[in-house]
Amino acid sequence: MRRTAAAVAALVLAGTGLGMVAAGTATAAGTGATACPTGWGSGDKGGAAAGAVPLKTVRAGRHDCFDRLVFDVPGGGTLGYSVRYVDRLHQLASGDYIPVGGGAVLDVRVGAPAYDPASGTPAYPGRAGQPLPGVDVSGYSTFRDTRFSASFEGETQIGLGVRARLPFRVIQLPDQLVVDVAHTW
Repeated sequence: MRRTAAAVAALVLAGTGLGMVAAGTATAAGTGATACPTGWGSGDKGGAAAGAVPLKTVRAGRHDCFDRLVFDVPGGGTLGYSVRYVDRLHQLASGDYIPVGGGAVLDVRVGAPAYDPASGTPAYPGRAGQPLPGVDVSGYSTFRDTRFSASFEGETQIGLGVRARLPFRVIQLPDQLVVDVAHTW
């Protein structure tokens, strides 16, 4: 009898705990709130960014917690990069100022030239001071503007205009570099 009573008490306690978890889940789901990652920071990330495999494409995407910019470099392996906030975007080599819209500007440098190093022919159709070809960030929560800056000595520079100086992260994947900028702190 004692064993039966202990088993029933354990089941009642377990059921109560499950009910509380389910109620908490329903409340969170009912509010539509999404748990977003924190702790990315807004400090400089990366280092040297020179490479020899050409940049193929740049594309953007929207997520619940962040906006994403992806650099595709087929055959590039692990890519070098440097990403940091700047007051103004200045073009590689020339130092010319390139205006970028938004409340803050990320200077993104990827270790992949926008040209074929062997022939010098363009591999990525970016033009200095112009928006990134095929990348439309209108309607994004965080991204406001993109500008191709330059490609010089194995490094391609992009200006990414964002709503404000928000936390970001950089993810290195085989043949890709991903820059995520959070919607909020």
